[in-house]
Amino acid sequence: MARTGLWYLPMLVAVHGSDLANLVDQGRYPLDHPACSAYVDVVERARRQLGARGAAELPGFVSADGVATLAADAEWLAARAHPSGGQGTAYLEFPDFSLPPGHPRLHFADYRLRAVAYDLMPLDSPLRLLYEWDALKGFVEAVLNRGPIHRYADPFGALNLAVMGSGDQLQWHFDQTDFVVSLAIQSAESGGHFEVVPRLRNAFDERYDEVASVLAGDRSRVEVLPMRPGTLLVFEGRHSLHRVSPVSGGRLRHVGLLAYDTKPGTTGSNLLRADRYGRSVPFARPPETWPVPA
Repeated sequence: MARTGLWYLPMLVAVHGSDLANLVDQGRYPLDHPACSAYVDVVERARRQLGARGAAELPGFVSADGVATLAADAEWLAARAHPSGGQGTAYLEFPDFSLPPGHPRLHFADYRLRAVAYDLMPLDSPLRLLYEWDALKGFVEAVLNRGPIHRYADPFGALNLAVMGSGDQLQWHFDQTDFVVSLAIQSAESGGHFEVVPRLRNAFDERYDEVASVLAGDRSRVEVLPMRPGTLLVFEGRHSLHRVSPVSGGRLRHVGLLAYDTKPGTTGSNLLRADRYGRSVPFARPPETWPVPA
């Protein structure tokens, strides 16, 4: 399939919906037919979910055969994942140590996971093909209802495969972007669930007391979204506190993270790249073998 664009931009692929029919359940999610009533109904339901709780869950978005295909691809890609971990705050920022002790911005918790960067994914990776499919971008755009969206221009962060094994977790945090799109591919044997306190803060009130209560263990408002392979999640994480619960067992947890923005040309910092991917210079083309021979 022909691809156009410079290597450092998310490369667009001329893919017709029928080429991806073994991935997306187009009976339930007819992405190729945005004018049909089924498409309009799905979009409207997702918008209502997003408005009510800041998250739209689309179960069975990927078919059973598609999940198997994506899982096999993810297991192969997992060898390319870079590990990162340590302690972080819920605000994903360098903390202000002038704040009083016990302030939620000074609450540190463990995180540990691995990530496969976009530039390491082969051009024929089914996860990559799905991300580069214009029909999927159009669908996400319709659900968000914020006007045009653009694929990330970052050669590392445009698309990631998040890989989590036994002992891995992601601490309670707020996102620094308005929305995240994730695709559940493979669940762990135990744990690895997405936990969220919807709409905990807003643009006018940080609600630090309520945040501190959750960080201290209060689960009265916590909603658990079990890891169901094939589910597409459109999530507004800037105002909803969320985490991934600790993973256990021998089976890896795989989630695709599909990055879009309302502004074109968005990229990450070199500092972020070095921490998350262990590199700051991308590959011009995905390497055929890994690790790359010296």
